[in-house]
Amino acid sequence: QVQLVESGGGLVQPGGSLRLSCAASGTIASMSSMGWYRQAPGKERELVANIISGGSTNYADSVKGRFAISRDNVKNTVYLQMNSLKPEDTAVYFCKATYFAYVYWGQGTQVTVSS
Repeated sequence: QVQLVESGGGLVQPGGSLRLSCAASGTIASMSSMGWYRQAPGKERELVANIISGGSTNYADSVKGRFAISRDNVKNTVYLQMNSLKPEDTAVYFCKATYFAYVYWGQGTQVTVSS
């Protein structure tokens, strides 16, 4: 069983930055992939970014060039650096870990972009 704890969310003005962290209780280096998803009110959960075990990354078109996912295998932590934030980035952000057929989710952290 892997537990994921997100942190770093909050209220930020448009154009601002936040860095989300996802601390895992297990060894993330063994995970097939680690990713960040988000869910806005009334909308489905969507992929924001993920990082595969080999190190390759994928991003939603809406965040390309603004967000960056990274991981620290020593700290077993995955990060999401979010720059040039927009009001439409407002959502609950969830961390996801995949280990073969097993999928683990964190509890989420709220990000609100508003002036």
